[in-house]
This record gives sequence, C-alpha cells and structure tokens, in this order.
Amino acid sequence: MKVYTTDKIRNVVILGHGGAGKTSLVEAMAYMGGITSRLGSVAEGNTISDFDKEEIKRKFSISTSMVPVIWGDVKVNVLDAPGYFDFVGEAEEAAQAADAAVIVVSGKNGVEVGTQKAWDLCEKYKLPRMFYVSDMDLDNASFRQVVEDLTEIYGKKIAPIHLPIRENEEFVGYVNVVKQEGRKWVGKGEKEECPIPDYSMEYLEKYRENLLEAVAETSEEFMDRYFGGDEFSIAEILMALTANVDDGSIVPVTLGSSVQLKGVANLLDDIVQYFPSPDKRKKAGISMKTNEIFEADYDFSKAKTAQVWKTIVDPFIGKYSMIKVCSGVIKNDDTLYNSDKDAEEKINKLYVFEGSKPVEVSELHAGDLGAVGKLVSTRTGDTLSTKATPVQYGRVDVSVPYTYKRYRAKNKGDEDKISQALSKIMSEDLTMKAVNDSENRQTLLYGMGDQHLEVIQSKLLSKYKIEVELEKPKVAFRETIRKKSDVEAKYKKQSGGHGQYGHVKMRFEPSGDLETPYVFEQEVVGGAVPKNYFPAVEKGIQESVQRGPLAAYPVVGVKAVLYDGSYHPVDSSEMAFKTAAIQAFKKGFMEASPVLLEPISSLKVVVPDKYTGDVMGDLNKRRGRVLGMNPDHKGNQIIEADVPTMELYGYSTTLRSMTGGSGDFSYEFARYEQAPAEIQKKQVEERASKLTGSEE
Repeated sequence: MKVYTTDKIRNVVILGHGGAGKTSLVEAMAYMGGITSRLGSVAEGNTISDFDKEEIKRKFSISTSMVPVIWGDVKVNVLDAPGYFDFVGEAEEAAQAADAAVIVVSGKNGVEVGTQKAWDLCEKYKLPRMFYVSDMDLDNASFRQVVEDLTEIYGKKIAPIHLPIRENEEFVGYVNVVKQEGRKWVGKGEKEECPIPDYSMEYLEKYRENLLEAVAETSEEFMDRYFGGDEFSIAEILMALTANVDDGSIVPVTLGSSVQLKGVANLLDDIVQYFPSPDKRKKAGISMKTNEIFEADYDFSKAKTAQVWKTIVDPFIGKYSMIKVCSGVIKNDDTLYNSDKDAEEKINKLYVFEGSKPVEVSELHAGDLGAVGKLVSTRTGDTLSTKATPVQYGRVDVSVPYTYKRYRAKNKGDEDKISQALSKIMSEDLTMKAVNDSENRQTLLYGMGDQHLEVIQSKLLSKYKIEVELEKPKVAFRETIRKKSDVEAKYKKQSGGHGQYGHVKMRFEPSGDLETPYVFEQEVVGGAVPKNYFPAVEKGIQESVQRGPLAAYPVVGVKAVLYDGSYHPVDSSEMAFKTAAIQAFKKGFMEASPVLLEPISSLKVVVPDKYTGDVMGDLNKRRGRVLGMNPDHKGNQIIEADVPTMELYGYSTTLRSMTGGSGDFSYEFARYEQAPAEIQKKQVEERASKLTGSEE
C-alpha cells in the first residue's frame, strides 16, 4: 500500500447503538474505496470488518477492526467499533486512537441509549463528530424525527447538512443544505442535479438559517455581515463549518442507505472536508530523560514515537500490536524502545490491516494507524520511542469489569491450558480479568456483562479447543463471636514409651477488630504452662482461625487468652499443646455465641432520573441500604447504597433491562456485617460437609 503523509490521513471511529448499521456502513465504504469488489452483509457473515468466528455466528461486532479507505488522495482509517455495551472496552480503545467520530443512528429505530453513550465517549476524548442516519431506504425511516430528537438532547449545535428526497415512497436523492441544491442518485455513487421538492423548502430554510447563524459566530466580521444581510459564499461556509466541527460547536447530520450505497460517497467527502488530519490534534507525553512534557502533536519532524492502542492475539495469525504513530516516521527494520517495559523491540515489518488482512507498508507517518507483528514485551497502552529520546504517553483508559462468574475446566488437567489461553485473551481484551480466589478455592472470570463472559467461554472452545463451565461464585463470608467463653482442653495420649500431654485453660472474647483474625495473650502465673509452650498454643489458634468451627470460613475478631493449664515433665510437647489449643478454640468459639459475617459492598449506580424509582425498589429487594442520591446535572441521578456482596450477582443484567442499557454501576468492598439469621442458617447447612474435612 502507498505511504500517506500526515495531512492526507483521517482517523475515524464509527460509533453507535448495537444494530444501528455501523458494520454495513463500513462495508459500503470499503466497497466505494475499492478494497472489496462485492458488498458483503452482516446477515451472510461475509463483511470485511466482522471476520471473527464469534462475530459471524452472533451477527454483531465484538472487537474493533480497521479498514483503510482510500478516497481521492486521502487515506481514511475507518475503525468499526462494537455497539453492544458488553464490548465497550473495544469502543473506548478505538475512540482513543481516532481523531474524529461518525455516530450512526438508525433512521428506523431513532436515537437509542447507545447513541448517547457514543456521544459521551466523544465528549470524553474531545472528538469532533457527525451523525450519519442509516437505513433511509426503509419505509418507516424518519430523518426529521432523528434530527428533532438529537436537537432536543444536544441543542443548537445539531446541524443537518443534507435532507432526504423521496419519490413514490422510495429514497432517491438528497438536498445539499449548504449549496441549496437537489441531487438524485444514478448508479454507484453517481448523481445528477434535480429540483428541490416543495415539501423540503420549509426545513431547508430552517436548517440553513441555523447553519448560517453558527457560521456568523466564528468571527466578528462574519457576524457583522450576517446582521447586515450579506450572503456568505459556499467556500466561506465550508471553511467556517470545518472550524466549527473541529471545535465541536457544530455537529453535522448526514444520511444514507449503506445497502444501496446511497449517501456513502457524500459521507466520505464530508469526512475529508470537515474532519481534522492528525496534525491538527494535540498529543503530549513525558520525556523520560528530562521529565519535561514532550509535545508530539503528530509532527513527522520530531523523534519517532508510537503508542499501542490495541493488541490482536490469534492462534492462527499470531500477535499484532496496533499502533498509532504519535511523531516522526516509523520504518521497517527500526529498533524502538519500550519505556514501560525497559526493553528494545525490533520492527521487522509494518502493516496496515484491511479487516483481517495484514497488508505490508514500508513506513508509517505521524498520525497514521498500522500494526507490528511479534513484539515480545509490548502490551496495549505501551509507548514505543527511541533510546535517544525515550517518551511515555498516558495509558489507554478502559472501563472496569464488575460482572463475574466462577469458571472451571470441564476436563481435568486442562487448568494450565486455560490459564495460558486466558492470558492471551486478556492481552487483547483489557476489560476482562481472570482472578485466582485462593480463599474460596475458586477461579473467577470478570467481564462487562454476561454476554461478554459467554463470548470468552465460546472463544476458549473455538480458538483454543478448551471447554470451561461458568457458574455462580462463592462469596467470602467470615466467622466471629459475640460473647465471652471460658473453657479448658486436655490432650492426653499414652501409647508405650513417651506419651502426649497438653492441658490449657483459655478465655475467648470479641477483640473488636474485624480486620485481624485473632489476638493472643497469656496470663499464666507460677509456670503452670512453661513459657516455651506459649508459641505452640498460639500456633494452634493460628491454624484454627483459618477454618472456623461454624461453617469452615476464616475467623476474624477473636481474642484468645491462655491463663492456666498444666504440663507433664516427660510427656508434654509442642505438638500436644498445639492440639489442646485447637480443641479449646473449637469449644470456646462455639460457646461464645458464634455468628457469620457477610461482605458488604459500597455500590454507586448512575441512572437517568426516570428510572430512579425502579432502581431503588430493586436495591431494597437486594437487602440494600440507600445512603443518598445526587444529581449529576446531566439528567442522571447518582444513587449510593450499601448492598450485601452476594446480592450483587446478576446485577448488571437486571440494571440493563430496567434502564434499557442506560444505567451504569460500580462497587467496591466496604466491610463485613453480621449476616441475617436465615442466611447464616443456610450457609451453615450448605457447608456442613466442609467441617468434616472434605473439600470442594
């Protein structure tokens, strides 16, 4: 592929609600740009950007793919990001690599939750954006309704630049608002002039007036001319619009039908016209030598630097690090330095990806997106620079996963294979975590939602030929005591030769510190128990608190006092005193009003105002205590509550169905509290077998 200079590059992420038509649009762009010779479809599973087996099977995007579309003399690096919320990490990575965004809205389904989440992502990364209203060939598509809804949410910055023309219920052309001209499609991307229909005139005037107002606000001179009744030239309008789109004060709305290839050429023209090349964007890191700010700003004349924004690991094609060149020109055979890992990496070959196909290139200029194969130490988020000018950029920022399930191998002996496969998937997917919960003897898989976990399970089978089962995780309870007890225990054994003898009298009471398993003290007088046996008694307590006598959970908050006992000059041993202490603990603990403690999480839920009642009601059902509610001044309420951790299982699915996907939540462990009697009874019954020593 030809090498493109920074000013001839546009990096655009395609965002929107799941099912809005993003992949179909990217397919149409690839076809118009000549990458493909036939138009694939999501239904048939043959699109350029949804090439993964899981995507073909499920008929939606799971990971971001890149398609470089050559349009005139410009290369548009199109990033097709997933719209489903479980795969938000992929969209976040793509948004950080892009310089602008096209938000796809279905003309049939209108503005959806995913539309607003896409907007929020653009706000977070300060991306210039435009809306593309898809599905305009469908009977019930309404461009006007979409524009009204967007204007209601985002205000006057919404600016339609095209209007649809329909004849006999068919989508045949469009009105260009800037040029005030009608166009009809004839063949692939070709068009001819046509009159503007009467029904469009009212809207054309209204939308054009809004546009001119926005143009007038770009300078005092324009403002004076606007109020003086002067006409702006088309060149002036385009120039002002480009500046407005760049600073986010105007968001154009265009339209099309991807399956009929209508409006796609216009969109590509608009991307080249209105969206900035990378050198118009800022990028700064830290120079590792001087500790000063390194302003890369996608300048090709500065030292070579790049950042890995995504990693692809595939058992068949190997590992590729997707990079964005932040400054300089990176070439084949360069040796770059990874300042995050303090390691040098040899760049053997550079590629750009056309969907799943790596295409070799000789060099990548500042601002371009490409890929490097087989980097040894480098991971997503790492910075590559030169040893002479080492630089570090901020890490890639992705959402934290809160949904988790326990996983285990279906076939014994697959554990090592699973952990290797999961570590490969984790290097690709930053929103997934595999955690070994040794306390509960379980392995946990964290993801963004149940669907995400199912896809990981499915990938393990299809790519790595490993079967895992997903199930409800165990929750880490604790045991403690509420009262005092006073007990004695004697361990005596005679079996020829030396016997065993250990005798302790002990008090047990709550220590008041639930962070610490136990506190051990001794008040022995007169040498009833010799000092050299005190450590053995403590060892017995230390062992006992690991699996409490109530339900085999770890013990916290117990004070054990050794105050008396006796010993035998020949038969006493450390082993005997340790065993006596274990017996005393078991007896003393059960006589001191033992209780189970359950973990409590601090939960924060962000939901649109209209759902607060439903969410509060659901939290009450989960034994939650709502602590407060605050508006975030964006139409949402932030609800803070304490909820037993065991009640949060499945919360992600419930919250999504209650709020249509618009609710978000996060939580963290807060403390332990006494579990209600019915929960305690159930746990004690369920874990009776653990007390006899058998393990799961």
